[in-house]
Amino acid sequence: MSSSAPRRELNPWYIAVVAGMASYLDAAVIVSTGTSLVLYEDPLGLTGDEIGVLSFALTLGLAIGSVTGGRLGDRFGRKPVFGVTMLGIAVAMALNVCATGFPMLLAGAILGGLSSGADLPVSIATIAEAANDENRGKMVSFSQVLWTVGIVIPLVLAVAFGGLDRLGGQISFGHIGVIALLVLACRVGLPESPVWLAARAERQREGGAARTERVPIRALLKGTYAVPFVCLLLFYPLVNLAGNTSGQFGTYLWVNVADSTVEFSSLIGLIGLTLALLFAVLFMRVVDTRYRMPVFYAGAACYVLSHLTPTVFGVSAATLAVWQLLLAIANSIAFEAVFKVWAQESFPTLLRATAQGTIIAVARLLAAVLALVTPRLAAAGPQGLFAMLTALVVIGMAAAIIGFRNHTNNEFPTHANPTEPARAH
Repeated sequence: MSSSAPRRELNPWYIAVVAGMASYLDAAVIVSTGTSLVLYEDPLGLTGDEIGVLSFALTLGLAIGSVTGGRLGDRFGRKPVFGVTMLGIAVAMALNVCATGFPMLLAGAILGGLSSGADLPVSIATIAEAANDENRGKMVSFSQVLWTVGIVIPLVLAVAFGGLDRLGGQISFGHIGVIALLVLACRVGLPESPVWLAARAERQREGGAARTERVPIRALLKGTYAVPFVCLLLFYPLVNLAGNTSGQFGTYLWVNVADSTVEFSSLIGLIGLTLALLFAVLFMRVVDTRYRMPVFYAGAACYVLSHLTPTVFGVSAATLAVWQLLLAIANSIAFEAVFKVWAQESFPTLLRATAQGTIIAVARLLAAVLALVTPRLAAAGPQGLFAMLTALVVIGMAAAIIGFRNHTNNEFPTHANPTEPARAH
C-alpha cells in the first residue's frame, strides 16, 4: 500500500486508554507482588530475606526500566517500546505463575520491573502527543484513574482468592499477564506518534539522520528546560518518598506502632482509594482550566497536613487515619497526575520520555533505599520518621510551586531541537 494512502484517524481517547494501561499495569505489578509473595511464602518456602530481595529487585527494575525505556522511546519511537514491554510483562507474569521457588520469582521480578518501568514514560508521552490543547491535561491525568484501578483490582482479587494460598497468588499474577497480552494486541493497531515522527524529521533536516538518534540528555540542564527539570527532579522523588512509605509500610505502622489491626487498616485503605478515585476524576475536570494551580495548592496543603498530624500528635489509629485519608486526596490532585501533565508540557518531543523516565527512575531508586531502613526508623521513633517525611514533602512542594506557579496550561513544545525555546503545539 502506498505511503500516501489515507489512514483512519483513531479516537484520541482510545489511544489514551490503550497507552494509559501502562499505569494500570505499573500499579498492578507492584500491588500484586506485595500480596502474592505473602501467599507464596509457605507453599514455596520463601524466607523473609528472600521476599525483601524480590521487592527490592522489582523496585530496582522499575527504576532502571524507566530511564532506559524513556530514552529508547525518544530515540527509536514510541511504538517499538510498546510491543517489547507488554511482551516482557506477560513473560514475567508467566514466570511468577509457574514459579517453583526463589530463582524463577527473582527472574520474574526483574523482568516485570524492567518492562513495566520502561513502558510508563513512553505511554504518557504517547497520550500527550495524541491530544490537543483542549484535552491534553484530561487525557494525561486519566492515567491516574487507571493507576488507581490498578491498585483496587489486585486488592479485590486478594480478598476474593487470598484463602487459596498459592493459587490466589497465581490468579493475581495471571490476570496481569492476560491484560498485558490484550493491551499488546490493541497496541499493534496504534500508529507511531505523529508528533514524534515530525520531530524526528525536523531533527534530520537540521543535522542528519545520525544526529537524530543522539539528542543529548544534558540538554535537560540547559536553557528553558533546566528549571522545570530540576524542579520536577525535586518535587516527584521527594514527595514520592512520603507516598511510597504509605503504600509499602502503612499496614506495618498500623499494626506494629499504632496497635491496630489489618482489618481496620484495610477499611481505611478502601475508603482512601474511594476518595482517591473521586478526586482523580475531579482533577481531570479542572486540569485544563485556570483552576489547576489553586487545586494543586489545596492538595499540597493536604499532603503537608497529612504527615504533620502524626508528627505533632503522635502515631495512633486516629492520626494514621487522618494521614492516609488526607494523603489519598492529595495524591490525586497534587502528585502523580499533575507531575505527568507538567512533564509533557515542559520538554521537547525527542526528550519528553527521557526526562520523565529519568525523574521516575530517581524517585524509585530513592524509595528502594528508604524502604530498606524504614522499619528501623519507625522502631527508633515513629514521630521522627513522620517529621522527616514532612520536611521532604515541604521541600518537594516548594520546588513545584517555584517551577510552575506561573506556568501556562497547555504549553506543549513539539520541536526537535532542545536548545530552542518552547513553542505551543
